[in-house]
Amino acid sequence: MKHPQSRSSRQQTYHNYPRRALQQGVLDPIRNSFSTCTRRQQDDGNRKASHDGDKSKTPKRKAARSQASSNSLPSLVRRVAVEAQRSRKVIKGSGRRAHVDPEIQTKDVTAYCAAETYNLHVAKHVLQREGYEPDPFRTELFPQVLHVQTPNFVVRDEVTGEERPQGAGDVFVFPSGSVVTWNVTEKLAHHLVERILAPKAAEEGHLDRLEVEDLAYVEDPTREVSKIIGDTIILGTKASSEHHQHYNTSQSELDTHEEAQQQRRTEIDNILAKIAFSSALARSTKLAVLENMLSSYFQTTRSIPLTLSQGSKLRFSREFILRKTGELLHIRAQLNLYSELTDSLPDLFWDSPHELGLENYYEQVGRALDVGVRIKTLNERMNYASEIAAVLRERLSEKHSNILEIWIIVLIVMEVLLEGYRFSHEWVEGKKPDSTEALHREWLKRELGGD
Repeated sequence: MKHPQSRSSRQQTYHNYPRRALQQGVLDPIRNSFSTCTRRQQDDGNRKASHDGDKSKTPKRKAARSQASSNSLPSLVRRVAVEAQRSRKVIKGSGRRAHVDPEIQTKDVTAYCAAETYNLHVAKHVLQREGYEPDPFRTELFPQVLHVQTPNFVVRDEVTGEERPQGAGDVFVFPSGSVVTWNVTEKLAHHLVERILAPKAAEEGHLDRLEVEDLAYVEDPTREVSKIIGDTIILGTKASSEHHQHYNTSQSELDTHEEAQQQRRTEIDNILAKIAFSSALARSTKLAVLENMLSSYFQTTRSIPLTLSQGSKLRFSREFILRKTGELLHIRAQLNLYSELTDSLPDLFWDSPHELGLENYYEQVGRALDVGVRIKTLNERMNYASEIAAVLRERLSEKHSNILEIWIIVLIVMEVLLEGYRFSHEWVEGKKPDSTEALHREWLKRELGGD
């Protein structure tokens, strides 16, 4: 299980995110390709204007922003070239030595497991009441996963005072009891999990055993295919080459409507990639909950092997033995029966386009977090726990058998005593002259003597 990464202290300022923008599925301007560079620069200009007290903005940057706001193709190309140059520095090295540049600013993707299951229909209704729009990109994956977006926000560096726009966040709710957030503040994420979803949508919630796992991610506008390096997800946000075949490449500039459609498909592909990574991370978090449950089980039964090795008797009540057996069966059922933890590929991806490679993203996270090895180890530990439970059941059966044997012995003794009493009573009665047996012998003697 990967340990949660530490978060740097930062002051966060929220900005209102237009409702219309959420309905249209507009993502973070930083994630957009060159077709949205103009809108990004205009949005940045509006944000900077709203913070007129910040003196760190130079006129040179403002001038560059106003120049890039024109619709000329050379300006857009130059902006794309600059961003491409930056993104090429995201990954350093190659092969096994490949790693993410530590100077690159990353964002957080966090998984929370606070319940055994979520009722997604109830969760959808609850989030709608809070003002969130379910499935803003119309992926049609509900009720296998519930997706909502959170408003834009910025973070301020406490050292330099520089404000960095972080854009909108994504929240994915899975029926397995996990919530995965992308680019969402920790405060807002805990509010969603503990205050909104837990009271009504969670079934058999366990906020006291809340499990949290973190990964980092960075967006790369020059990559079509996403990948994971170490604990960092490289999210490729470049439009797929499959999308360009619908357009006439001889045109110097794409038609506005066609450009919007292409951008929309790219955004949907990015959301599907996030869902694939999120599903794998949710699987790991769910597995961590079961690992902790099994560890707690061993804490309560750790004295049994020592007691047996010392030759002492196991003094456990019938209630304790049955409870421990039920706990183990519950953990094993959660792992192998009632969830998709042991499935090689969840049903969520069977109908997804093969060219997106979502199953590959799912498997990458599984390998990075050692999910397969952890499942095997968990099953082996449960086999050992089953042996302990078998010893407890044997002890319970032995105790029950001993009680039955005692009762059988008591009944046999009572039967012997009764038979002895009856025999002695008949023998005593036979010695009396007026007894039936004596009279019968006397009659036989008389009859035989008379003959």
